Amino acid sequence: MDATPARARVYVACAVPAALGCLLPPPTTGTSLWAVALLAVLYAAGEQISARGRISGPFYPVLLAGAFLLPPSAAALVAVPGALTAPLDGPPRRLRRVWRAAQLTLAVAATAKVHGALGGRDAVVASDFPYALVPAGAAVLTFCLVLTALEGGILVLAMGAPPTPLRQWGRLPGRRRVWRGLFLRSLAPIAVHGLAGLMMAVLWRSPYGPVAALLVLLPMCVSWWVFAQYHQERAAHQATIRALVQAVDIKDGYTRGHSERVGQASMLIARELGMADERVEVVRFAGILHDVGKLGVPTRLLRKDGPLTPEERRVIELHPEYGHEMVRGISFLGEARAAVLHHHERLDGSGYPYGLRGGQIPESARVVAVADAFDAMTSTRSYSRARPVPVALRELERCAGSQFDPRMVAALVAAVHRHGWHPAVTADEASTPPARPPATSAPGAHR
Repeated sequence: MDATPARARVYVACAVPAALGCLLPPPTTGTSLWAVALLAVLYAAGEQISARGRISGPFYPVLLAGAFLLPPSAAALVAVPGALTAPLDGPPRRLRRVWRAAQLTLAVAATAKVHGALGGRDAVVASDFPYALVPAGAAVLTFCLVLTALEGGILVLAMGAPPTPLRQWGRLPGRRRVWRGLFLRSLAPIAVHGLAGLMMAVLWRSPYGPVAALLVLLPMCVSWWVFAQYHQERAAHQATIRALVQAVDIKDGYTRGHSERVGQASMLIARELGMADERVEVVRFAGILHDVGKLGVPTRLLRKDGPLTPEERRVIELHPEYGHEMVRGISFLGEARAAVLHHHERLDGSGYPYGLRGGQIPESARVVAVADAFDAMTSTRSYSRARPVPVALRELERCAGSQFDPRMVAALVAAVHRHGWHPAVTADEASTPPARPPATSAPGAHR
């Protein structure tokens, strides 16, 4: 708790009494108590399964079903046991559990009040569609807004922002971004959970009873699990790529950050070309991993100041084949593996390792070739100074049709004009004037 700023602890301390007030008056009817107990057990079980199964994100359908079925105080009580017993990763656990319980209590109580005020509970009992969607939609929006407001407040305070008069808070762009980002990220998932919660509530009040309502959770849980597995697999992919890139950066300090920037430029080109999102991601992977074969090249050649001898350049030119061998068994990379192998091919056939021409070169490799040359020209290295972005773009246009695919060059030019580009100096000692390459070197003639 010592690591938590005092103002954040005060914020939590103010939220707790407000949350306790939402639990009054306590539910008294037998039906409400039974429903509260069942929903509370379901939500607590969901929290446990989520944490132990490493499923990311909260599971709100049960809470929202409670808000659609119960009075505000009873609905708010559903969240308390699960929030207080949910497993947490790190300290301060006690404070975080109390905060989570207070946050959900306030959000669910507000949601139930809005839903009831708009006649939502009557619509649920009568299964009055589509009218039941109107109060449910307003309630879900309320739930999202309250969660966003409370979570944004604790984030701003925990980030250590200096005290600011309350009247000025809305004028601060950084703080506005915190709330806006939280709201936009949470709105769609909470809307889906709200629809599931409404289905649960309608079935609960139907002649089929709570058992039918619980069946709504089955497909929701399956889809939730599949979504979580996808994100876990994606995180594993990112970790694999990050480990390979870090190894290259350690070996070749002069190009530290180059791989990430080539990935970013490749992604800009792919999006400008209108590629599907899945393919854009693969092309980004190709840009990030294009130089992974340098792990097989002697470090002294990678860090050599000045031009390379012909023999040394032949050794350097083996890195695409080394890289392809390294990533060949990584199935999720798809066409990125071909880009790793062929990103130094040229349209006129003068490239390496196989001297492919024109359309023989995979499209992903043609994208990465332009992105790679662009970053090489706009970054300071041991053997060349950084060129201004407009100069680099003009050089790419000059070489389009012979060395680079004109479509890829045009796409990069358009993307940079639209979004801008801010290359970083990648030399270990930016203050040391590097040696210049021979005047005849072409863009992309780099290590």
